Amino acid sequence: MKKLHISELLKRYNLILLLLIFIIISTILSPNFLTLDNFLNLLQQASIPGIVAIAMTLVVLLGGIDLSVGSVLAFSGMVSSMVALQFSDGVMGILLSCLAALAVGSIMGFITGTLISRYKLPDFIASLAMMEIARGAALLTTSGNPVFGLGDKFHQIGGGFLFDKLAYTAILWIILTVIFSLILKYTVFGRSLFAIGGNREAAMLSGIKTKRNYTLTFVLSGLLSGFAGILTASWMSTGQPTAGNGYELDAIAASVIGGASLSGGKGSILGTFGGVFLLQVITNIFNLIGLPSYYQRIAKGIIIILALLLNNFVASDKGKE
Repeated sequence: MKKLHISELLKRYNLILLLLIFIIISTILSPNFLTLDNFLNLLQQASIPGIVAIAMTLVVLLGGIDLSVGSVLAFSGMVSSMVALQFSDGVMGILLSCLAALAVGSIMGFITGTLISRYKLPDFIASLAMMEIARGAALLTTSGNPVFGLGDKFHQIGGGFLFDKLAYTAILWIILTVIFSLILKYTVFGRSLFAIGGNREAAMLSGIKTKRNYTLTFVLSGLLSGFAGILTASWMSTGQPTAGNGYELDAIAASVIGGASLSGGKGSILGTFGGVFLLQVITNIFNLIGLPSYYQRIAKGIIIILALLLNNFVASDKGKE
């Protein structure tokens, strides 16, 4: 039987090892960490940022970036809240509010993707512009005020629990992780993302419709961000124009920690799931030990840098083989 050395284990399972290290540290620092309730709470807290991170990973696989995901989440959540409010918590109203939010997210993703693929705007500039437009629109809808009074039925979408334990948002995150993992592995579209991210010109010469796939990927990014906006508004029972602030950076960090390359062509949705969970574990232990928020941000930034350096080290070591 072939023996695995420590360096080999580090290459293959670096994210799992990082998770284990932080779980052990967290358990030592707080006896409340390794409990079922805390684990389920972790899943719930990570679920909405996790759905946004799926959106970001699809774009990162292309070698692109989408800075608008957090703002699209906020605007979609506001649209969803305002439509739901008009129908007094009725089923039809909830359905319409979800469709409206998903449509808004998709349209914004389509505009961003078209600006990039057809009009050659850089990803960073196009998505930065959409980030400002969506955030401004979210603030404009109610002059910066939250939307209250959304009703119990609407709250159940993002705030409900299966058997009073497992949050619906966590279940949806897991389902979406499985669906998009299968899409990337078994569909022509999924394989095209890796090919375009690996070498866009070669992908184009081989017959892959790069412009169409680029636009479609941003539509999916907007759609998932819109869905996250519905869940956020539902979970908080409030439409918040400032929701999702900073989610784009956490999503990028989670994707890269999970093994995605910002130059494209490499990554996985399952790896991103682990990256999001790792970031949530770090946040959770900081909260459990009562570390002030300003120290949390500094420590989290340092840990992210160290995790990315480790990933780069492992990747460069693999390249020598």
